[in-house]
Amino acid sequence: MLRTVAPPSPSRSPVSRVADPDRLRTSASVVLRSVLEHGPVARSTIARLTGLSPASVTGHCNRLTRRGLIREAAAPRRSGGVGRPHLPVDVDPSRLVVGGVHVAVPHTTVALLDPRGRVLAERRLRHEGPEPPARTLARAAEGLSALLRRVPDARPLGVGFAAGGWVDRQAGTVVDHPPLGWREVPVREILAGHTGLPVHVDGHARALADAERLFGRAARGSRSALHLFAGNMVDAAFATHDEVHHGPRSQAGAIAHLPLAGGTEPCPCGRVGCLQAELSESTLCRRAGLADPARVVDAAAAGHPSAVRLLRERARMTGRAVRLLTDVLNPEHVVVTEIGVIHRPDCLAALRAELDAERAATVVPTSFPDSVLAVAGGSVALDVLYRDPLGVSPELN
Repeated sequence: MLRTVAPPSPSRSPVSRVADPDRLRTSASVVLRSVLEHGPVARSTIARLTGLSPASVTGHCNRLTRRGLIREAAAPRRSGGVGRPHLPVDVDPSRLVVGGVHVAVPHTTVALLDPRGRVLAERRLRHEGPEPPARTLARAAEGLSALLRRVPDARPLGVGFAAGGWVDRQAGTVVDHPPLGWREVPVREILAGHTGLPVHVDGHARALADAERLFGRAARGSRSALHLFAGNMVDAAFATHDEVHHGPRSQAGAIAHLPLAGGTEPCPCGRVGCLQAELSESTLCRRAGLADPARVVDAAAAGHPSAVRLLRERARMTGRAVRLLTDVLNPEHVVVTEIGVIHRPDCLAALRAELDAERAATVVPTSFPDSVLAVAGGSVALDVLYRDPLGVSPELN
């Protein structure tokens, strides 16, 4: 006797089930980014801007509200003066924070940032001479704990870490930072062990490129942008269509040993005129006979001609580096983090003078002149938040 096998009950395919969480994550990210950029903003406007259905937008707004990421704005907006008022939503800066850690050569910066990328508290920890990486990171964790005690009602979502050199985002390690002597340092593991929080790691040029993309003025919404960071370490980042390029093991942006036209500074690699050797803040300080690049800026502000000359010359050489990189990458916008360009219009003019007029008009200083290192660290965590707000921020009780 033959048995009739009932057809399988209708169900979604495994592919659909796998795709749904990704779709939900992407849609939530789009909604949160829209609120960040346009808030306070009505839900109906979010639907129009994103192409999502009004029901989908409402659902995401409810989820993001329960997680403390957005809230209804105080003043309702009416449509045509009749019916239920439209309550716009905005990013909620009052409940959640991220920690930021940036390790530079002379000091570590620790900070707390709100979801809008604003620095709420910041502390600089000078390095006590050469010290093991584990000690530096332990001190950073202690500094973060001290800052968190100032805001007992805030909930920390995670910690972002940024530094120069070769930083592997996926592995969570500083692969190589020659001035610090760091090699294969498991930053994520060490900081997570001290803080008990999720830790996200990236290079500082890429972190600042993400910060400009999320919170900045010049490159926000740009189709392509180059970020050049000239501190003690010199790095670059390139972003296209809302994505910062990392490359295999996050090696993209390693420009330290590119040859700089007109450079005269010997490099530890044995050559002369490498980009980092020429533009490093340690080179600037040695030439100025001062211990801190900020003191060079102060001396220039006080009218010391040698300080003015050194800053303008460094800006001019930075302009040559920009020209070299833009000839290859042809970005729509260029953002430069360099101490003279940040603080002195004459240095920005000296940089732009190395470029043709059309390209010069695209070059601007960082959007975060007073807190660039704090923003670099915190933005590593905030980038993760805005890419996956439902996964990063569990619902509040």
